[in-house]
Amino acid sequence: MIVKPLGAMLLHAVAATGSALAALWTFPSMLLSAFLVAWGAEAAQFLIAQGLALAALAWLQTLPEFAVEAVIAWRAGREPATAHLAIANLTGAIRLLVGLAWPMIFFVAAFFGRRTRGGLPEIVLDREHAVEVMGLLPPLAYFIVIWAKGSISWVDAAVLLFLYAAYLWVLWQCPPRQEEELAEAPAVSRWAYNLGGRRRVAAIVGLFAAGGALLYLTAEPFLESMLAVAAVLGVSDFVLVQWVAPFLSEFPEKISAFNWARRVKHAPMALMNMVSSNINQWTVLAAMIPLVYGASHALAGGGFVAFRFDGEQQTEIALTIAQSFLAFLLLANMKFNWFDAASLFVLWLLQFLKPGWREEITVAYLVWCAWLGLLYASGRLDFAAPRTFVAIFRENRRRIAKRTGP
Repeated sequence: MIVKPLGAMLLHAVAATGSALAALWTFPSMLLSAFLVAWGAEAAQFLIAQGLALAALAWLQTLPEFAVEAVIAWRAGREPATAHLAIANLTGAIRLLVGLAWPMIFFVAAFFGRRTRGGLPEIVLDREHAVEVMGLLPPLAYFIVIWAKGSISWVDAAVLLFLYAAYLWVLWQCPPRQEEELAEAPAVSRWAYNLGGRRRVAAIVGLFAAGGALLYLTAEPFLESMLAVAAVLGVSDFVLVQWVAPFLSEFPEKISAFNWARRVKHAPMALMNMVSSNINQWTVLAAMIPLVYGASHALAGGGFVAFRFDGEQQTEIALTIAQSFLAFLLLANMKFNWFDAASLFVLWLLQFLKPGWREEITVAYLVWCAWLGLLYASGRLDFAAPRTFVAIFRENRRRIAKRTGP
């Protein structure tokens, strides 16, 4: 995947005058890889739970992001002055998904559904999506602890990985989609599923494998070509790492989400694709930072140490926690409307255009969270996700007990 240090990639991209032209072949290759893994996920949801299929999809889609983060964390273990870039990449990736990708899904679905549905209707989540919505809460709650103590260690990494494993375990117990819904899937997904037997499994795995392989081969030259353009435009290192690199490394999942949102009825699936990636990043991606950083620092002769935050990094983390907790509360009623989407985008855009407003925007997120909390507590908004999650969990346990009983 991406094995060069980000700075070396940037210098290489600038030095190679023709590298920007690589976008002419890497861009369509990234598109094809996104479609292949999305087709695989749509077929897989009829064999396993949709949430589990989306979790697998999120893994493939975020591999470039993991590669970039690993390189930055490894370099930070040897060069402490670059440590701030590790948190910049993590927080930028998460805030891009919530502040840009979530609103994109709503407005794309609204645009393509305007003729049949009119106006700006809500995206109403399916009942099973309560698992993904509630999956956001445990890592966010634990990250408050990490933020408060000002460091993230291997112990924290173990806790975050356990939370992600527990999330996958709950998804594993959910049933797959009914075959009656197969008619709505793309032709390639229908073809793969209708093969039946081992050929069906081989075809679905093949779609994931082909898309993942193409992504593996394309990610580095694609990122280099885009970094070359960014360098010509004079983008700073911090902005490059916090916004440009995450946007490019998350590009495949944005393509998949756009395609599902364009089909309108699949907009909830597109939104859950983003939520699954958010959970992935708050747990596994964050856990990778102290592990890679600690290993790099130890091999350099400094011992295996925790990754400590400075004041600016804590501000970045606080802002990101506040945004993600607001995102959880917005989905807790199992709906997502135009005001939610527009407000998330405006607040993200403000922090992008006015980096000095981080504290003020954090306060804005927290005030909005408090307001939503009052609405849920008073019953004016239906706090549906926790209730639905509990009901689904109990149903799945009864179903499994009945199937495996004496």
